[in-house]
Amino acid sequence: MAAVLEENGIDVDVLDGSALDLTMDELKEEIKIRNSDIVAITALTPTFYKACETAEVVKEVLPNCTVVMGGYHPTFEFESTLECEAVDVVVRGEGEITILQLVKAIENCDDLATVKGIAYRGKDDHDNIVTIATPAQDIIEDLDSLPWPAHHLLPMEKYKIMEIASNMITMITSRGCPMQCSFCSSAALHGRKMRTRSTKDIVDEMEHYYRDWGIDTIAFMDDTFTINKKKVREICEEILARKMDIMWGCTARVDNLDEDLLNLMKDAGCITIFMGVESADQQMLDKMKKQITIEKTKRAFAISNKVGIHTIASVAIGMPEDTKESIKNTLAFVKKLKPNYAVFSLATPYLGTRFYKEVFEKKLIKVKDFSKYTLATPIFETIDLPRKKLIECKK
Repeated sequence: MAAVLEENGIDVDVLDGSALDLTMDELKEEIKIRNSDIVAITALTPTFYKACETAEVVKEVLPNCTVVMGGYHPTFEFESTLECEAVDVVVRGEGEITILQLVKAIENCDDLATVKGIAYRGKDDHDNIVTIATPAQDIIEDLDSLPWPAHHLLPMEKYKIMEIASNMITMITSRGCPMQCSFCSSAALHGRKMRTRSTKDIVDEMEHYYRDWGIDTIAFMDDTFTINKKKVREICEEILARKMDIMWGCTARVDNLDEDLLNLMKDAGCITIFMGVESADQQMLDKMKKQITIEKTKRAFAISNKVGIHTIASVAIGMPEDTKESIKNTLAFVKKLKPNYAVFSLATPYLGTRFYKEVFEKKLIKVKDFSKYTLATPIFETIDLPRKKLIECKK
């Protein structure tokens, strides 16, 4: 979003309070120095309360500025987000086009109703304060039309892996996911229609980081980088053609990998693949709408290990139908897959997902404190496991 604003001649700055480890008092001072007309804040579900606290700090320092909040949580909970009086406008969905239209509308004193994809407080015919939500913004079909992220505005030296300095950067090559996983909030935000950047634009960005910034490792943060095998082949072949000695990691589904593709990926620098295993119970997988089988999971890890690409197994435990036995079986199954790493998360119903709707309607949710929605705190109990026991299972 910052890059889009810069491209359109708008002065913009980025303040990453987490990376800079700022206290709220230090944040106040930084806000004073910048003296911005508009302050935009991103909020995920577990960071929502902190985002609201940040908005209050901004309003305290700059009472006349417009505070905008966007991200996954405000998109699906815009009405409750606007209950935070310090938030003036909520951006719903993808923000690049919306934030540009919003900034221009504020600059020109235009009616906010002309801006698609936002929500704000207004008044009805009886002078009552109500929430006004404008029509949804059109999704961005041509991702190549977006500029590359404005990394020059970020404290790049502060980003480390386990406190170790790294010449690593993240990239996203696509948006949207056609798969039906019930717990996925990304598809809920970006839609099920997959949009992909051109191979040239992707590898041009990679080469820019490699040759101009000295970056040697890239983490592709797509929902599923390998969903289009033809596109993956094109990217790999282009990397090899440009003779870039660069390492990268990506996400993958267990049902769309084969040995030839993995060999090509390795030749082009792929060192790590993150794959969703979720469960060793086929009925559980079907319930999640994962559309994979246990056998395909076994095969994907086997051929990845054979080719020599490191694997990360992502596992969800504590689904409502989980039992002591099913969790025990899943843990044993993951060990047999022999991943290099395994990430065990407690099933968490994020807003906007089919999973959240299901557990909410069944009144299964025991924790309503959004700051606990971190994948490390059990939000409900399973058939035969109380929340305390689920924490022990994760350990």
